[in-house]
Amino acid sequence: MRWLILLLFVACTMYVHRRGRARHWFFRQLSDHSTFTAPLNCFSYLFSAVPTTPYISSSYFPELAELRKEWPTFRDEALALHEASRIQASEKYNDIGFNSFFRRGWKRFYLKWYVNPHPSAASLCPRTVEILQRIPSVKAAMFAMLPAGGTLGRHRDPLAASLRYHLGLVTPNDDRCAIVVDGIPYAWRDGEDVIFDETYLHDAANRTDRDRIILFCDIERPMKYRWAQAVNRLMGGFLLRASASPNEIGDRTGGLNQAFRYLYLLRRFSKKLKAWNRTLYYIFKWSLFGCLAYVIFWR
Repeated sequence: MRWLILLLFVACTMYVHRRGRARHWFFRQLSDHSTFTAPLNCFSYLFSAVPTTPYISSSYFPELAELRKEWPTFRDEALALHEASRIQASEKYNDIGFNSFFRRGWKRFYLKWYVNPHPSAASLCPRTVEILQRIPSVKAAMFAMLPAGGTLGRHRDPLAASLRYHLGLVTPNDDRCAIVVDGIPYAWRDGEDVIFDETYLHDAANRTDRDRIILFCDIERPMKYRWAQAVNRLMGGFLLRASASPNEIGDRTGGLNQAFRYLYLLRRFSKKLKAWNRTLYYIFKWSLFGCLAYVIFWR
């Protein structure tokens, strides 16, 4: 049985690696989080009721027309937060999902994250929260800012249980401010939206002199069957709820982020080791993965 599980794991990993035109180099893929979630994601791809393409037409999500219609409301509340310096990077190690983005200038203000809206969001942007709560397929949302000159490195998000939705609120309206999903660019525009599969490799850059603010949402992936929808919802809800991060005191912090401050100690050690001796770093890294594989499949 363990060999069957290992074979399934390897097959799913190879599918994820070869999916799309843009790929990590092989050893980079081996240590990427998308390798460890590959079996879960292949389930989502197999039973997806929408195309498993880099970009997905908004026609599959008619309920999101409400968001497009209300974009001036979102813009006004996002601008008020921005002017009050409340769209910001985390000051602590409590945002495991986006921690690496902060050093490139990216900032966020969470509205909801796979559970009830953050109290800070309900207090500071009530109209936005009220509109989002009317659309059950919106599982998570935030205002996200990419400053002038900011970039996001090429990456995959870990889970395919959801799809990513971006709605332009305050953008440069310039092709130099864009996201590239599987090699295909999309430039944000005020009042315009886009839906894409964040488990394809993607990166972003704002090569203008103006900041970009968008409404950033996770939309539940529609599945072909009710049982598959239930499984997908359970997987995504359980793992992603645990990555909830607060805006301020009083907001919920998920279990993964409560543990992240301790996990980051290992990350800091590995960074120092890599800077000191890259060969020793890779020996340490792959020994760690080898021990983990041994415990899972050979013990």
